[in-house]
Amino acid sequence: MSEAWKKRRAWLSALKWELPENLETPAQAAAFEGEHFLAPRNEKPELEEDAGLGEAYEITSQGETWRIRGGRTGLLYGVYALIRCLLTAGKIPEGICSPYYPLRMLNAWDNMSGDIERGYAGRSLWFEGGEFRYEPDRIRQLGRMLAFAGINVLCINNVNVHAPAQGLADEWLPDVEAFARILRPFGVRLMLSIDFSMPLQRGLETADPLDPRVQEWWRQQADRIWETVPDLAGFLVKADSEHRPGPNAYGRTHADGANMLARAVAPYGGVLVWRAFVYDCMQDWRDTHTDRPCAAYDLYHPMDGDFDENVILQVKNGPYDFQVREPVSPLFFGMPHTRLALELQLAQEYTGQQVDLYAMPPMWREIFDQIGKEKAQAIAAVTNLGRDDNWTGHPMAALNLYAFGRYAWDPDLEPEAVIREWVRLTYELKPEQENVLERILLKSRSVYEKYTSPLGLCWMVNPAYHYGPSPYGYEFQAWGTYNRADRDAVGIDRTSAGTGYTGQYPPALRDLFENKDTCPENLLLFFHRLPYTWRMRDGRTLIQRIYDDHFEGYDEAEKMKEELETLGLPAVDAAEVIERAERQLQNAREWRDVINTFFHRLSGVPDEKGRKIYL
Repeated sequence: MSEAWKKRRAWLSALKWELPENLETPAQAAAFEGEHFLAPRNEKPELEEDAGLGEAYEITSQGETWRIRGGRTGLLYGVYALIRCLLTAGKIPEGICSPYYPLRMLNAWDNMSGDIERGYAGRSLWFEGGEFRYEPDRIRQLGRMLAFAGINVLCINNVNVHAPAQGLADEWLPDVEAFARILRPFGVRLMLSIDFSMPLQRGLETADPLDPRVQEWWRQQADRIWETVPDLAGFLVKADSEHRPGPNAYGRTHADGANMLARAVAPYGGVLVWRAFVYDCMQDWRDTHTDRPCAAYDLYHPMDGDFDENVILQVKNGPYDFQVREPVSPLFFGMPHTRLALELQLAQEYTGQQVDLYAMPPMWREIFDQIGKEKAQAIAAVTNLGRDDNWTGHPMAALNLYAFGRYAWDPDLEPEAVIREWVRLTYELKPEQENVLERILLKSRSVYEKYTSPLGLCWMVNPAYHYGPSPYGYEFQAWGTYNRADRDAVGIDRTSAGTGYTGQYPPALRDLFENKDTCPENLLLFFHRLPYTWRMRDGRTLIQRIYDDHFEGYDEAEKMKEELETLGLPAVDAAEVIERAERQLQNAREWRDVINTFFHRLSGVPDEKGRKIYL
């Protein structure tokens, strides 16, 4: 790590000291942070550990002294909350403060080779060359960052499990424990992704979840794993999805597979997180009846109530795959008797790949407002971390990591408040500069949406690597990701008269989406197939709205770049931020010109404002 970045670790800009190696418990970490940060400010807190509080804490003042009472990890969270409030001029929380979601997890898609699937911040922080390889000091800093944000579980290996990661259940266990030991003082527990077919690779001739030999095999694996890593949080599984093995090969249900694994880990308090990302990835593009967004609900809704108590079904926020905009998954309304985890994506696969600036809090606020925080009992996000000096590729992508932890703790937060916290924790700016940066971050999502895929259009990206425009890139492929654009119209009819997808929602939402006049305009082309002459609510035609959004998106990206150049960021960030803003502007230009030209060539309708569209 460069010397410049050693002086400022992500958002913990004020914490410039190195963490000692001998921290073993969250209470010790809390004492260290309180002593080194708060004591020099004459605000040293008195710490009282109360095991009954768990992850919760309470902050009170006694004269000039702060008193923090908390559980084993809550004590540390309380110290960090006090630091956060003092640094950002925030209000000290009153009463006992506890996290809304007990499981607040990062899913790392790191492979033991050192590469990261959909990774945009360099290579893995902890794997290289088929083995654990990391800088202990940096992993301690990682633990500090996660604890400061309120994240308590890290799943360290890719859900698409590759060899030699199969060895995580065997010869690599001592390395897993050594890694867990570094993160333990910060209340961060590990989770492991497993391959459903592992018994086949270890001597059995079947992985049938109802076969007693398979059940016993997994029980023995759990015994060995928890004997070595006693505080392991559990297993994460991707099964029967995108060619991953699963219970369907044996005529069994996903509940059969998940419950078998859940019963193996239950004696140790472990959870079994089962990803609900399933669909037919070998669809014939000529088939206009099969609709990929319908797949997860069709499979899992009939199984509601069939899963064991320690199974958590992890559901992506939308029915597709982390698109720029899509409706919330109907599974959040259709599984009231199943524990669910909301899955978000920090890794900016479809949202700019940590080149284009894209602050996620406004998107997450919309998701919580639509589904209601109570519909999920846990929360997870695909991490955006990597070995780059600044951790997240784009320095400001660290905002999204911080914000995920804050929303996992308190899903009622407003985007403006979270963004303001991060800005003040990260930079020392004048008030007017703070306001500019906060405004840039708040609007960055809408800017990106305008010049890429407005109105709920999805998948207009280059296949495989998913960066840059390709409006027909997936149109004739087997992934079920189509826009069906022709000379007259664009979009897919997902109403009761079309694929029937709207029927998966509760009546109020179904009726909202079903009707073209009430459907939110930013989702109009997700739910409806419309002619280019369709009149939007402001009187513009659909085709003119498409043109306008792409031109405006480019202009706004250009304005953002100009504002970032004059913001006065510290040198350690400024060069990287400006370089990526230049790349973003090139990307916005390509999106604008490719998509506008695509629709102009199809429709033959000129831009009313006479702007340049290439023929």
